[in-house]
Amino acid sequence: MLHHHHPENNTIFTPEQVLENRGRVAIFIDGSNLFYAALQLGIEIDYTKLLCRLTAGSRLLRSFFYTGVDRTNEKQQGFLLWMRRNGYRVISKDLVQLPDGSKKANLDVEIAVDMMALVGSYDTAVLVSGDGDLAYAVDAVSYRGVRVEVVSLRSMTSDSLINVADRYIDLEMIKEDIQKTPRHPNYTYRPLSGIAMMDDGED
Repeated sequence: MLHHHHPENNTIFTPEQVLENRGRVAIFIDGSNLFYAALQLGIEIDYTKLLCRLTAGSRLLRSFFYTGVDRTNEKQQGFLLWMRRNGYRVISKDLVQLPDGSKKANLDVEIAVDMMALVGSYDTAVLVSGDGDLAYAVDAVSYRGVRVEVVSLRSMTSDSLINVADRYIDLEMIKEDIQKTPRHPNYTYRPLSGIAMMDDGED
């Protein structure tokens, strides 16, 4: 019986094999959360690569990109138009000026409503955000039979969100797959190691 320690190979699947059966996938991207994460990683996101990496060969229902918009910013308008034409459903909201002069738009409610509204149309939700305010929505859709994968930078991710997710993926682990390749081969970026970003992911 030389093969007695191998029979489990037929019955035990690797985590990758188990997670490959994701059914139909819906992607929900918190734009500002991803922007700050990319800034902290010192990379520029290639949104075509991002879509491919997050879909990972599964059937994509729809990919939503939630963002605050500054109507006067033509470059941003151009970017969002490109996004709409390249596989993303853009959900935008005007930025509001806060007392300290900064501008912000919070799209948690929009993300939560869309996740709930589409239950039944998708099997796996991929949430690109570290915002703990979304934990309640994630928990709610999971009880409706949805698997939820949370993708975000660990330092910007609330534990409450990781705790209710079925799978957590640190952006740090997949940054090579989703970044724009530098235009110059000899170019090396220096990560913003010493800089602590504002805690956008936590509030």
